[in-house]
Amino acid sequence: MNDIILEDLQESVQDKTAFKSLDDYFTICREFLLFLNNTHPTRIISPSHPNYIFYQYSEDHSYKITRPLNIDLFIESPTDFKESFEKFLDFLTNLKKYQETVINQNNYEQYIESKQVDKIVYTIQQAIGCIGDSFSNSNQSRKRIGQLFEILVKLIIQSVGLECESRNIVIPIPNYPGYEMSYELDLVFSRNKAIITSETKFIHPSEIVGSIKTTSKDRIDKIFVDKYLLTKLLGRDIPVIAIFLHDVQRARRGTSIFGINSTFKSNHFLGYTVALNKLDGVYYVDPRPEMFVNKRLREQISDFQKFLVKDLWTLSSKECR
Repeated sequence: MNDIILEDLQESVQDKTAFKSLDDYFTICREFLLFLNNTHPTRIISPSHPNYIFYQYSEDHSYKITRPLNIDLFIESPTDFKESFEKFLDFLTNLKKYQETVINQNNYEQYIESKQVDKIVYTIQQAIGCIGDSFSNSNQSRKRIGQLFEILVKLIIQSVGLECESRNIVIPIPNYPGYEMSYELDLVFSRNKAIITSETKFIHPSEIVGSIKTTSKDRIDKIFVDKYLLTKLLGRDIPVIAIFLHDVQRARRGTSIFGINSTFKSNHFLGYTVALNKLDGVYYVDPRPEMFVNKRLREQISDFQKFLVKDLWTLSSKECR
């Protein structure tokens, strides 16, 4: 087997014909972990948050520094990742079969408690993000990394038996003939194939809109506004959820450039909740600690695993809507 080089991984990330299955995500992630294992880039522990690390690439890649990685979630061992991914696929198969009652299966109690779903999703997406961080111009990869997170979530939802696709819609503005608003919806999902008719208009009552972003930074406002406008323009409540990977970034702390800052704006989040509307679910793969300490945030924000194991089925059930 030839040694894996970063340029090959960069090319894989940019390949628009790839990432059609979860196996494609497994391959790119495992190859990145093998690359780390073989080349031993500098591993730096954040002095402000010791559970976050960075990798610094060699001189060949201009000593580029990766995004912060939460080692409580990031699986560094290629062997451990392979084993965890295989268990993840088995879990998805049983989740499709048992749906929300999978939590009652004794063999998955420990699996769910140890947050294995969050760990796999986090490791895969952050491996892709770290590859993107190695580009000479980070703008080359930023949009692509976001697209790949969206596709990853879509493939996971599809794998448990739900319909899930992106959708572009153009909604006429009431009482303003000839004026329209266009929306690019990241994901629209439902338990069954919804048939859009003139009566249901653009989004079927059984469908849920999902906004999928790697971070809420500079994006959270739009998601609240989108729910408000979709509901107003279509004349009925449109369920909208948000799924984020994380809300952290590298920041200078004292003399160190390896500190961690939160990019989550709790005041904005709660302000839009009061002024406009609550979202129908907000989920993080790597939630910030304050999201569980603050009672008002805790009521509205959960981790991605809870979405997949429980809330996905509640949201997509007509009886519960």
